[in-house]
Amino acid sequence: MNFDLTEERQMLQDTLRRFLRERYDTATRNKILESDTGLSTEIWAELAELGVIGALFTEEQGGFGGKGFDISVVFEELGRAGVVEPFLDTAVLAGGLIADLGNDDQQAHVEEIIGGSLQLAFAHGEPTSRYDLTRVGTTATEKGGDIILNGRKAVVVNAEAADMLVVSARESGGEGDADGISLFLVPKDAKGLTVQGYALLAGGRAAEVTLDDVAVPASARLGEAGKASPAIEARVAAANVAQTAETLGAMETACALTKEYLGTRKQFGRPIGTFQALAHRYSDLLIEMEQARSAVILIAGNLEADRGTRERYVSATKNLIGRVGRLVGEEAIQLHGGIAMTQEYELAHIAKRIIMADHRFGDVDFHLERFIALAAA
Repeated sequence: MNFDLTEERQMLQDTLRRFLRERYDTATRNKILESDTGLSTEIWAELAELGVIGALFTEEQGGFGGKGFDISVVFEELGRAGVVEPFLDTAVLAGGLIADLGNDDQQAHVEEIIGGSLQLAFAHGEPTSRYDLTRVGTTATEKGGDIILNGRKAVVVNAEAADMLVVSARESGGEGDADGISLFLVPKDAKGLTVQGYALLAGGRAAEVTLDDVAVPASARLGEAGKASPAIEARVAAANVAQTAETLGAMETACALTKEYLGTRKQFGRPIGTFQALAHRYSDLLIEMEQARSAVILIAGNLEADRGTRERYVSATKNLIGRVGRLVGEEAIQLHGGIAMTQEYELAHIAKRIIMADHRFGDVDFHLERFIALAAA
């Protein structure tokens, strides 16, 4: 099989890599991390103008990509540069759900997302849900023509900067049931909505979101009442393509920085990379990286497959990327020594991104168990 990129995807990759190389260095990122919003509106607007967000939506939705390989190309480059802007949360998750389920009026928001003028957050995870997508305790109750939302959402990435939140809530069934979950578009300034933000270890910001009798019109519902669970699962699958590709890009940077350091740091009058023990450890990283790349290709190529096949590859890839990522992060730091832990050095941020990626959308243990269950089913 030919795994070379198409001409259009190669152009997208080259353009994005060149832009980030020129505009997104360690000092720039550190300045963004210290800001109140955790993102650069200037960088966001420039990347939107380059068509980066448009590549994450299909032509029918107003973009020019939207397939698994389009997502992986974009996010591998974002991961390679250590970009902290919330493309995954605004475009792939929240924006993708609007594109998948929204009516004509709601679909108009997709154009704003692609143009870079609308920030979104996906408020789904809850304090007790862990990685279970169906464990939704937030309630949605009809009252006088409105929908009243009550509950709490945890670690909602980009909630502070978002203009609007896509909130999951249960209209029927018990906590843990797939049926009964709905999605609602909730304005950031809605009465009763409280956002308590904080910085994330790997960059960007998240928040604890409390909904206390938040009233939205019935027209704020995305899709059919109580039928949002399959769409959420499909969008999280796309998010896993994005995150595993992003982690792969980060691992490539970690390996490149390690190679450069091994070639320049000297002991006993020679580069430490010429010592056999260190050379073998670095070679092991390159072998594991190729396996990780194959896994990302596998998940990207099966994003549009049937649900069973798609979800098996999601769990298989997440498990492998988590294991390889930990190895690459730890070995890169050890091969560098103390300098790898300083904020001014690129690897410090990259290593944190690699390690923390395993704790979103399910860690290695969760996905190993899930893969076994899916394969048995």
